Amino acid sequence: MHTRLTSRWTTTLTLLGTISLAACQDSTSGITAIDPAPLDPSTSAAIDIFAPQQSSVAAGPVFLVLDQASIDNGAEPMGFSDVDLNDDIAQLGQRRQLRYFAANVGRDITLYTGETGDEGWHAIKQIPATWQAAGPTTNGARNFLLAGPGLGTPDAFGDPESQLDKIAGVTPLRATGLAMLRGQSICAVVLKGKVDVNYLPLEGSLKGDTRGIVAFEVISVTRRRNGSTTSLPAVGIRIQDATQTCASALQLFANAPTPRSSSDPINVAPPANPPAPRFVAAP
Repeated sequence: MHTRLTSRWTTTLTLLGTISLAACQDSTSGITAIDPAPLDPSTSAAIDIFAPQQSSVAAGPVFLVLDQASIDNGAEPMGFSDVDLNDDIAQLGQRRQLRYFAANVGRDITLYTGETGDEGWHAIKQIPATWQAAGPTTNGARNFLLAGPGLGTPDAFGDPESQLDKIAGVTPLRATGLAMLRGQSICAVVLKGKVDVNYLPLEGSLKGDTRGIVAFEVISVTRRRNGSTTSLPAVGIRIQDATQTCASALQLFANAPTPRSSSDPINVAPPANPPAPRFVAAP
């Protein structure tokens, strides 16, 4: 009896989740709305301390921002086409799932992650209070994912990017940080251009056109042998359906290693046993 009831509840919850999510999708597998997820010895980076509950296994997808150093038209190793990457519809606030990813759920592929000083993967380690206030929800990370006012769509003053400059804690990921994400699901907004990062203090600009969103699991992180001495690792991923993965509670990579500068450290070799990651629920 207990097994039968458990199965019935599981089926019911699954159906409810599917129905709720289906109401948020458009015909191009995009998201129009989603209702509400140690110190690196090689970098001597300071650890950011967060008050919320922390875990080495994320309770939901880890929220990142990727840029053209990792996902770009014709770039190695995938050679994506313009259409694959939504190049024809890229614009401020674009949040449709990238076409290649939508059409290849479950497929394993490899992404390069840029160069030291020109990283392609970025963690957001803290969410500005202004993102929470922007709407349309009370969750700041979710509001950015939905391209809320000032976060990709016009705010009360008509500025679609008023909340996207000088964001504290935008952290470029090098080899150790990438290795710490093995086994984790990722939900990412993909910029068409670059995430501009300043150091001391560490902050980044997320302004510019976006291609949309992607989701995947990090399967492997390996050193590149076919690049330069500053080339960051190749990351093996398993593509997930972003409309499902990104609907879960977003998580922040709380202890992503903080580089000292754009060139220090040259951290290109992923450790076999990286520090344990800590994740916190994104506010």
